[in-house]
Amino acid sequence: MNKITAGVEGMMCGMCESHINDAVRSAFPSIKKVTSDRKKKQTVIITEDAITEEQLHAVIDPTGYTMTSYALEENAKKGLFGW
Repeated sequence: MNKITAGVEGMMCGMCESHINDAVRSAFPSIKKVTSDRKKKQTVIITEDAITEEQLHAVIDPTGYTMTSYALEENAKKGLFGW
């Protein structure tokens, strides 16, 4: 499993978080989990396939939000209480 943490600017409410989550899910069907947090200004993606920074920019930027950072953690392990 890969864990990708992307910094996202511009989210103001729960609907903004949902908008990002829906866009990412529809672009990458292999995603196991995606969560966005407007307070932390980030989106966390758990996936089996690798997603490049360019691919993620191509999905997030057209939604009206700005991706500001990208961090990939390969072979991420599931913790005791989940991701």
